[in-house]
Amino acid sequence: MPSRLKLKPTTGEDDGGLRLPMVALVEGAIGGVERAGNLAALFPHVSFEVLQGGWPDPAATRAGVLIAPADAASPRDLEDAVARLRQTRPGASVIIVLRNADVSSTRRLIQEGAADVLPDPVSEPALALSLERLLTRERPAAAGPAQGEIIAFLKGGGGVGATALAVQVAAMLAQQSGEQASVCLADLDLQFGAAEFYLDLHNTVTISDCLAAGAALGETPFATRLTPHRSGARVLAAPQEMSPLELISPPLVDALFEGLRRNFALTIVDLPADWTAWTNRVLELADRIVLVTQLSVPHTHLVRRQISALQTQRLADKPLTLVCNAVNGDQQATVSLKAAERAIGRPFDVVVPEDRRLMSAAINQGLLIADVKRKTKVEKAIADLAGKIAAGAPVARPAGR
Repeated sequence: MPSRLKLKPTTGEDDGGLRLPMVALVEGAIGGVERAGNLAALFPHVSFEVLQGGWPDPAATRAGVLIAPADAASPRDLEDAVARLRQTRPGASVIIVLRNADVSSTRRLIQEGAADVLPDPVSEPALALSLERLLTRERPAAAGPAQGEIIAFLKGGGGVGATALAVQVAAMLAQQSGEQASVCLADLDLQFGAAEFYLDLHNTVTISDCLAAGAALGETPFATRLTPHRSGARVLAAPQEMSPLELISPPLVDALFEGLRRNFALTIVDLPADWTAWTNRVLELADRIVLVTQLSVPHTHLVRRQISALQTQRLADKPLTLVCNAVNGDQQATVSLKAAERAIGRPFDVVVPEDRRLMSAAINQGLLIADVKRKTKVEKAIADLAGKIAAGAPVARPAGR
């Protein structure tokens, strides 16, 4: 019988006599006792224990969630995990931390009843997301149907500053909404995403952390687990390592957006420049598209190409806000705004003047532009863009929701 190391009282009751949820971790599943203590600190209302000596008898443990290791490279270890999953008592959930994870082993463990299979080594954000989803599964839904708005930022060429604008707009809208702010910035640029760095955030939950949940993305408690910026905006970061674009699929986009709409009144999605099946699905599901470009002949042609692609994909009726970013006098001396608009076939909705020093200072310090210098032309233009987005989407939850 495995011995137990109690990280918190595991009587199943708190000081007020109320039942506490219980989580048991098989020793070595996620690392040492110190790492288990770090996880326990994230859930102050949950009772944790570390089981020393291997998996417990599935029928004997009272834990609502068991976190246990398995090794896909060992057929014997994998079969033992499958056998134990089959014996798990009704109502209990098992998270498998799988060494040498592969698709077939992961799929089999899920089919045999594992609530989640997370590849080893598992990050604390990924484990915390999975654990909170399971602990809250039985609670009644507080927010009802998913109704939040999704705004997709699309790049009309490389280096147009779309991420900087998306970051500033999200932070500005969140700050304006105060304590009731319900704004998320989701960085889905899987290979070059840097939104978290633009806000000077570290150790944030990434999209790859969340994808381990698969279709259960819709149940993910984003509102409580995503790292907040000082403005109140919460950030779902891009992967820490460069990832293949195939990491996301259209069904995963559906599940992700279900969760984001339920958790936030407004989500701004920063997309990669590439068109894929899943980025197309993002644009289909978005309530509005913000297309960002710059003032040059090549960028004008790229914008026309993007607009043509939207028409080809039957997205021409989707509300579109066209932004010309980082405009300066030298550009206008060779290509005027009017000439660019004629070439594109429609006017710009927002023109943002160039101020590299100010924007760089804001990015490097993780601040709103107004916190670096107030009442600038750049701040006014970004506020104009934020206002156009907010006009069609609430950015705060009603009090008490």
